[in-house]
Amino acid sequence: MRGRMAGQERRIDDTMLIREAQRGNRAAFEELVRHYDQAVLRLALHLTGTEQDAQDVYQDAFLKAYKNIGNFRFECSFYTWIYRIVTNLCLDHLRKRNVRKEDAPVAKDPSGGEYDLLDQVPDVRAGANPERDLMRRQLGARISGALEKLTPRERMVFELKHYHGLKLRTVGEILQTTEETAKNTLFRATQKLRGALADMR
Repeated sequence: MRGRMAGQERRIDDTMLIREAQRGNRAAFEELVRHYDQAVLRLALHLTGTEQDAQDVYQDAFLKAYKNIGNFRFECSFYTWIYRIVTNLCLDHLRKRNVRKEDAPVAKDPSGGEYDLLDQVPDVRAGANPERDLMRRQLGARISGALEKLTPRERMVFELKHYHGLKLRTVGEILQTTEETAKNTLFRATQKLRGALADMR
């Protein structure tokens, strides 16, 4: 119950900030950015796989949101709206990149040791699951390889559902499709991933 109330409070808070931003209040928009910047960066990092691409998507997403805030009609939450902008930018990015295979999201620290970029972004989901995070790190390289075999849309649905813990109805709203279509896409993605991971054994 408390979680639902907190969610409602956030939505009311967002509504006030959006109305202010639509009147040209830049500080109100910057406050909205602060509410969602970590979640947006994490999503972009998961979907693009590189810190540079994620930063580009992050900046483009909030720039696009700033330019289009006047068109926001309150038909969905700001969260859904900003995720929709991010996923569309990432879909474009992944489609362009699909012609060439990219490396997994690994970078080198100053001493030359490798680290997973995903671990550098704090997980802001409520009730983050330590076991799931450990499993993700252990399977990270294999999953990154398997994810490359998905279409951009399949990857998007899988990431939103499993890494961001969103309901399929919300995933459908973000991708502007039905819950049933999102469910079918997730099923296809899961089957492909199982096959790809089995092949790697």
